[in-house]
Amino acid sequence: MSSLSPTLPQEGPPQLRREVGDPDLTRAALGFARVCALAPGNARHDSEPMPPAPVRLSAQDIHALPAQELRQVLDEIMVSKRADRGLLALRETGLLEVIFPEVTALVGYGEGEVRHKDVWAHTLQVVIQSIPRLSLRYAALFHDIGKPRTRSFAPDGTVHFLHHAEVGARMFEKLAKRTQLFNEELTEEIRFLVYHHQRAHQYEDSWTDSATRRFAKEIGPALHNLMALSRADMTTKRKEKRRRFLVQLKTLVTRIERIQEEDSKPKALPKGLGLAVIAEFKLPPSKLVGDVLKALEHAVEAGELPLQADFQVYVQFVRDNAARLGLPL
Repeated sequence: MSSLSPTLPQEGPPQLRREVGDPDLTRAALGFARVCALAPGNARHDSEPMPPAPVRLSAQDIHALPAQELRQVLDEIMVSKRADRGLLALRETGLLEVIFPEVTALVGYGEGEVRHKDVWAHTLQVVIQSIPRLSLRYAALFHDIGKPRTRSFAPDGTVHFLHHAEVGARMFEKLAKRTQLFNEELTEEIRFLVYHHQRAHQYEDSWTDSATRRFAKEIGPALHNLMALSRADMTTKRKEKRRRFLVQLKTLVTRIERIQEEDSKPKALPKGLGLAVIAEFKLPPSKLVGDVLKALEHAVEAGELPLQADFQVYVQFVRDNAARLGLPL
């Protein structure tokens, strides 16, 4: 037996174990997976075969273990450098199939006959490419669970997974409720990342600042985790495609930071000044009013006017500079 194998408890009669369940067998399986996950080496370039699993668990064995104890070891495995080998070990013992059947449904599941990609292998790679942050690693594990339920083929043979992110998010909600392994806060963090994991892929340079601002507002404080998941989700071996996508993500983040920096600056003019100008000079809503406000902003930037002053300060400036601003005298 490999040195990775933990000491096993006595199994006892198989009939009794199937009916009652033995939590010590589950502890042994978890210990095996934990040792695999913490073993030294480079997960991305590791061809070392997995050691044989020490035990094959029944559902009763797994359910006999307190959920808190199970979750503690799962967390440790998920944030380890070789989480992929830990997950492979959990699958070999049967534990993964019992607690997360939505994940094991990805094993051997491809994305079409012509352009085949094993979604399980992709998922493992996304996990280890993700920053070892708990919500992010779990989101990586669950991000594609909606694919088996949404696969369709176009007449030309191309494969599609329409709305798999939304379907996957709903599946995860049911999974979290069923397993009771995640608290409310972590459940929402994971669900949110699964639901939005493709949003950054949709970014194009043609987005307006308003569209970019709206995206950042919708994603909110999850922005850094979502960007990290998007980077990890790029598993193509085509270097140029990967480079273009990473540049696209960096451009999006830089643009959001620029817009947020600009938005955080105090506005030059008080809110509602446009209506005050319209009322004071009996102007219809028009481009002329917009030009007047832009001229006032420039005057503030040039130091001719104070920042966020009373309406009358700006109204008087407009009156004194009516000809310069193109207003009818």
